Amino acid sequence: MLRRHHAITLQQAADESPTLAKLTALAQESGERLKAVEALVPPLLRASLQPGPIDGDTWCLVVKSNAAAAKLRQLLPALQAHLRSKGWEVNAIRLKIQTPGGR
Repeated sequence: MLRRHHAITLQQAADESPTLAKLTALAQESGERLKAVEALVPPLLRASLQPGPIDGDTWCLVVKSNAAAAKLRQLLPALQAHLRSKGWEVNAIRLKIQTPGGR
């Protein structure tokens, strides 16, 4: 491992590490997926969503409340179809309720 005595950006570190580069790419793709489906989500629910991890053909959305998740569950088939039409291989969207304190 190369030692440095100067600061580098997070992007530079990610570019030099295959593991970090993959995680960075997945995080970026997750954000792009959320942007792609935002128009299908009612405006009042949009603020309740955050992009979550991608695990193969399953994408996770982080939702701020049980009520928002219940409403969002009704939209999941349309969201999946829209993502597939954009070229993403998404066979399932999992919802994770964000607990207080972010855990």
